[in-house]
Amino acid sequence: MSGDHQTLALVLFSAFVAVTLGITTWVSRDRHGSAEEFYTGGRLFSPMENGFAIAGDYMSAASFLGISGLIALFGYDGMLYSVGFLVAWLVVLLLVAELVRNCGRFTLADVVATRMRERPVRIAAGTSSVAVSVLYLVAQMVGAGSLVALLLGGTSEAARAWTVIGVGALMVVYVTLGGMRATTWIQIVKAVLLMAGTVALTVLVLVRFHGDFNALLTTAAERSGHGKEFLNPGLAYGGGWTARFDFISLGLALVLGTAGLPHILSRFYTVPTARAARRSVVWSIGLIGSFYLMTIVLGFGAAAVVGTAEVRESSAAGNTAVPLLALDLGGGAGSTGGTVLFAVVAAIAFATILAVVAGITLASSASVAHDLYASLKKPRAEPHSETRSRSRAEPRSEVAVARFAAAGIGAVAIALGLLARDLNVAFLVGLAFAVAASANLPVLLYSLFWRNFTTRGAVWSVYGGLVPAVLLVVLSPVVSGSPEAIFPGVDFHVFPLQNPGLVSIPLGFLAGWIGTVLFPEPADEAKHAESEVRSLTGAGAV
Repeated sequence: MSGDHQTLALVLFSAFVAVTLGITTWVSRDRHGSAEEFYTGGRLFSPMENGFAIAGDYMSAASFLGISGLIALFGYDGMLYSVGFLVAWLVVLLLVAELVRNCGRFTLADVVATRMRERPVRIAAGTSSVAVSVLYLVAQMVGAGSLVALLLGGTSEAARAWTVIGVGALMVVYVTLGGMRATTWIQIVKAVLLMAGTVALTVLVLVRFHGDFNALLTTAAERSGHGKEFLNPGLAYGGGWTARFDFISLGLALVLGTAGLPHILSRFYTVPTARAARRSVVWSIGLIGSFYLMTIVLGFGAAAVVGTAEVRESSAAGNTAVPLLALDLGGGAGSTGGTVLFAVVAAIAFATILAVVAGITLASSASVAHDLYASLKKPRAEPHSETRSRSRAEPRSEVAVARFAAAGIGAVAIALGLLARDLNVAFLVGLAFAVAASANLPVLLYSLFWRNFTTRGAVWSVYGGLVPAVLLVVLSPVVSGSPEAIFPGVDFHVFPLQNPGLVSIPLGFLAGWIGTVLFPEPADEAKHAESEVRSLTGAGAV
């Protein structure tokens, strides 16, 4: 890209960083160091504010860069991500949002621990939450690297590496200084910017084709190099039984995974009541629904205006389709309009990545401190005294651990992001969704709706989904055995599917059932009744 592109995009990006750092500094002056303030922002956000923040958390680099890129490369098959991400919110609204807000306090483990022995459940759920969060963070890091490589007009691996490191450092600053309150306002600012940019690009694409969506699709098919096959299913997932099963596996992961994402669940605790949590989801569905409809226009627009070959030449995974589309819509390379529009889109994409990594890092550091650290630190207690033992924990030391954990998780995400730099960001998020749907969703649903569910069943459910999901990813073509793999020079893959959800999600549910049925425990009717009333009515909720 030209020097004008670079300069303007970097100026806009620097302005966003300056504003968000200002928000973080302003918020950090008022915090009083309590766990509730750090993890939930004092539960003071309105449904509309939280709805915008949820949308900002959910509309990640995978959505803005990855989905549009996949549609530009694979047409109809790429739309599976848009549909899957959107439909997933119905599961959240109908089954999770209100009940989680009533039962929990800070993390997913709080929901399960209301009627289980705390220590084993918190350790299992905390481990799973960190694993999901790190996978999600890797996708954002890859998106940042791809964007900077395009911005600097080169394939400089050093530039990519330093970008990933810089994004990681910024997210640690946001989380450690500002906690949930700063992260929420950053999400709101980012959501407004992203929606404005997406609406502008969508309007420009439709204007280019005089509002004729059929002409847009026809041109996209012609310039894709695949003809009418571009608009029919099967281009990416129709090559054989393996591809078809991969299609089913990905669909399951996307639809079921959202309800198990730690950084999404933690957003329900930032509002004062369960009713506010439900209204937050309604706000977010409106924003997210319109956004994903527009990504379809942007994806086919990139194929029609830029061309599939040019998109693939810039980024084999398609991650740069939207910035290239903005450049062309603004007047092309070297034009003032193209320079401005490209720079604005690049800055919005950077803002998207920074805001999302802050939210994910906060959720994962909360799991480390509130679940893992607090459970391992306190002495082993009898089941009936564990809650009292936890209430005597020092919240300030827990928050300090959360801040250190944010730095450690950031370092791990940076390292993995450098390894996976050539993979599509939406595809990487699909893996995170599969792990969330395998490990977190079964234990969450069992805890909320199965009267006889036990502590052993909860632990088995988490590990029975988490271990197979991670193991199958390691043994899949994603890691080895294909030219696009993380380690293309070796081949130790034995699992044929790229997404493990088709196998690991049923295993998570099955493991929870087996652990409960084969090893029955005396039921605590009082605890179950208390948690049931609390989840359905909100009585006794924090």
